Amino acid sequence: MSWFLIVIAVILLWVSSLLKILHESRSTSRDVVCNNGEIRKRNVLLIIAHPDDESMFFSPTINHLISRGHNIHVLCCSNGNADGMGNIRKEELYRACVILKVPLHQVKILDHHDMQDGFGQKWNLDLLAKIVEEEVSTHSIDSIITFDNYGISGHCNHRDVHHGIHSKMLCETSQGNVEAWELISTNILRKYSGPLDVWLSIVYAMHQPSEQILCLLNKQPRKSFLAMAQHLSQWVWFRKLFVLFSSYTYVNTLRKFNN
Repeated sequence: MSWFLIVIAVILLWVSSLLKILHESRSTSRDVVCNNGEIRKRNVLLIIAHPDDESMFFSPTINHLISRGHNIHVLCCSNGNADGMGNIRKEELYRACVILKVPLHQVKILDHHDMQDGFGQKWNLDLLAKIVEEEVSTHSIDSIITFDNYGISGHCNHRDVHHGIHSKMLCETSQGNVEAWELISTNILRKYSGPLDVWLSIVYAMHQPSEQILCLLNKQPRKSFLAMAQHLSQWVWFRKLFVLFSSYTYVNTLRKFNN
């Protein structure tokens, strides 16, 4: 009987969390592109490591930015060619960006021999920083969003993206004035708690300085599923379960880089 009540309670919490997402009319913290309290349209660069990172991890952020009319660019640092499917995965990313309403001319996918997909592949951080700096300059980027130093899944490519931006670009170049945000990695229980993590993320954000932490709810989780489904080469059963149960489908908590 006690287990039955626990299951019912979890289901009720799950449903209430989804309702919270679907009916949330405003973010729990300031807009990601506020400037002294005034919201204005900005050019935002999302930097990911592989095709499908945008749908698996950053879709709440993308939906948040697009819904507020901000101009988002996506820089994918590899074409995901670890299994020899780089060209296929490149096209899948374009299709996912159509679902997410990111203009295709603002999506750039790299295929450099010093930055190839794969565990054990050490990326050239100086090269990565140089490419990002060029993108920032070319597109007048105001804000950068990327992985934190753990990279959500711990993938070495995710972590190299973070270190290339933080250690090489922001700290060693003239781009230190660009506002940069990292997606916070959570523990495994929160990571696979689905929409339940919305409540923990909101509470966490409420107890942090508003200028340092952003909690962005995904009011269109169905769009995230549709976007990830465009990655047909990756859309196997365990990734379907990941998208369903991952908290990153429902909420993103961003932390401002400390230079």
